[in-house]
Amino acid sequence: MGRIIAVANQKGGVGKTTTAVNLAASMAATRRKVLLIDLDPQGNATMGSGVDKYDVENTAYELLVEQKPIEEVIIRETSGKYHLVAANGDTTAADIKLMEEFAREQRLATALKPVVDQYDFIFIDCPPSLSMLTVNAMAAADSVLVPMQCEYFALEGLTALMDTIERLADAVNPRLAIEGILRTMYDPRNRLANDVSEQLKNHFGEKVYRTVIPRNVRLAEAPSFGSPAMYYDKSSSGAKAYLALAGELIRRAEQLKKAEAAAEA
Repeated sequence: MGRIIAVANQKGGVGKTTTAVNLAASMAATRRKVLLIDLDPQGNATMGSGVDKYDVENTAYELLVEQKPIEEVIIRETSGKYHLVAANGDTTAADIKLMEEFAREQRLATALKPVVDQYDFIFIDCPPSLSMLTVNAMAAADSVLVPMQCEYFALEGLTALMDTIERLADAVNPRLAIEGILRTMYDPRNRLANDVSEQLKNHFGEKVYRTVIPRNVRLAEAPSFGSPAMYYDKSSSGAKAYLALAGELIRRAEQLKKAEAAAEA
């Protein structure tokens, strides 16, 4: 059964979509079967996957509101070599419509059941707000990957996010856990960034990934070409960092499986 990971942060501009797209592409490059679900109405993960959000027949709206079978919604040809559930402006309407629906917070979890065992990893790119779309992502996910910049306000926002995840675990998904905290747009020459990084490691320990995503021009340019960084410029520091992160996630997933198998024995 695939591991479902929500990529979330209530603060915008922290590299959330960049992480979702590039991590999905890096996982696919290691021959894992990957599905990326774009739940952000801006549709940036869709465009970054080489799919025109204005020319998509079925999106997360059809999946969650009209309850179309997920096999009809999945796009199988992307520039990142992973499968995709797209998003565009229609997804905003999904957020509103879901408020009126029965079992609204479980729509995504229910939709994923027929395909979850077909993938090794399913990544969900969440909106930068606590909307019904984000609640659906958290209800479906096994864990939450939190990208964040090493700056003061991001640290403040992280505390609020941890509280939100804890409340959602109590309300809709008891198995929900923190997958890890990813330091993005990192500049080691910045003293504040180093200080915040140390605070993160002291407070969250092994939950902070060893891999750090640097500030990188190629990483920023890649989405405008509809491509993950590893296919835009595989030699760039950003592309290499996301490949390293994929390796770290795979190792952690394997360790978790071994621990669960040992607990069952």
